[in-house]
Amino acid sequence: MKTFGGKVLFLDRRDINTDEIIPAKYLNESTKEDLKSNLLEDLRLTGFDPRKDISGKGAVITRANFGCGSSREHAPWALEVNGINIVIAESFARIFRQNMYNCGMIAAEIPAGVLDEIFRDFAGKETSLKVDTEKGLLSFTAGGKEKSYPFVLKDFEKALVDDGGWVEYAAKHY
Repeated sequence: MKTFGGKVLFLDRRDINTDEIIPAKYLNESTKEDLKSNLLEDLRLTGFDPRKDISGKGAVITRANFGCGSSREHAPWALEVNGINIVIAESFARIFRQNMYNCGMIAAEIPAGVLDEIFRDFAGKETSLKVDTEKGLLSFTAGGKEKSYPFVLKDFEKALVDDGGWVEYAAKHY
């Protein structure tokens, strides 16, 4: 089973598309690992440098409509090979969201007001996230401050996450 959580990468922007997550010119790479060094290299966001800011992160927190654009699975794969198995946002593009779960990863949706609070209290700090998939709880810690927030993991999404993705789920149940 994958691990969820770790140090948090804050991307304070909505509508981050799949071309910004992994540029289309890398879609002919032969392995997931080949995508690793190109994650978010085309994302334009003030203060963000993918060469410095991604290393060691285990989670992404962003705004609404993350993963819009094309339906390719390369975008979740590029996150996965960088050790990022959970993205938290107000909303996701439908296919991207399903691709995350199909890869055994979590696309956690939480309300905009809660995201505002998390950005206000934790962005710009060395923030860690613990994820309890059984209780549906996201716990953030930074500088002695800790706060927890609920999230919904539907039964089938949890089964995909627990099994490690769609291929493993299908092998186990069919």
